[in-house]
Amino acid sequence: MAQQVNITDLDLPQLADVRRQLEEELNHLTNSFTQLKQAQTKFKNCIENVGEIKPANKGKTILVPLTNSLYVPGKLSDPEHVIVDVGTGYFVQKTRPQAVKHYTAKVQYIQGNLETLQETISKKQDNVNSVINVMQAKLQQQQQQQQAPAS
Repeated sequence: MAQQVNITDLDLPQLADVRRQLEEELNHLTNSFTQLKQAQTKFKNCIENVGEIKPANKGKTILVPLTNSLYVPGKLSDPEHVIVDVGTGYFVQKTRPQAVKHYTAKVQYIQGNLETLQETISKKQDNVNSVINVMQAKLQQQQQQQQAPAS
């Protein structure tokens, strides 16, 4: 069971540790957000790519991706079906509408995760700001105490 501590009860070194930990968590969450955005963009690109495959293009030469940077020429023999990467190295043949539906569902799923993650990032940023405010108040208090005996 997690124990709650009022941050105003912590001393400056403890507050600095809490701040560092929160900033590390915030950095990790922000990186995760960026990666999810990139994945969402890839799925949106897949939807666009499926839209480019038309029956009128049957028999035309296309570039087939073997890796992210290696493409080989090929001929479009079946414009009604595409091969979809469904994850973990598995590929499934789907019709174009099925592929669009699959990628649209992925985009929407990621969007839900992005919204949840954005809320978490905002709360974490608020926590960091609270710790910074308490640290600044304690530093001012220390400075005033140091100046008081000198006067």
